[in-house]
Amino acid sequence: MSLKARALRALAQREHSRLELARKLRPYADAEQAPAALEVLLDELQAQGWLSDARFAEALSRNRAERQGVARIRAELRQRGVDAGQVERATAVLAATEAERAQQVWQKKFGQPARDAAERARQIRFLLGRGFDTSLACRVVPKPQAAGPDENPEEGGLEEDL
Repeated sequence: MSLKARALRALAQREHSRLELARKLRPYADAEQAPAALEVLLDELQAQGWLSDARFAEALSRNRAERQGVARIRAELRQRGVDAGQVERATAVLAATEAERAQQVWQKKFGQPARDAAERARQIRFLLGRGFDTSLACRVVPKPQAAGPDENPEEGGLEEDL
């Protein structure tokens, strides 16, 4: 299979960044052709509109937006070789809905306030791991409910009956 056929096959399955596609094709370029041929092919694919970092950034950010925060999406785009300007353009819209999305992610995973500070910390860490900002995670995760007398035997309640 030719290098161009491999590239088109990969692009037909999903969008790729230039760096990502180059990494996938490099083993085949070394075996079949000089590495310079790979760069020529990538330039040709970009000129024809088959390969676009901007389109890749939009697709990835749209796909990840429901489950991840802007920080994590930006990091993934940078890791995949998308330049900073395109990363900012692709994630600008997401920044406006960050609080709403964090609330939805928290609601889907936990759905109820933490019972204690340790559980709240775990819930906050979960949101941080998803790429949401620390201050936002602290605002989204509600503080633990104060225990009533029936729930805490040290304050009277269940222990008095025994």
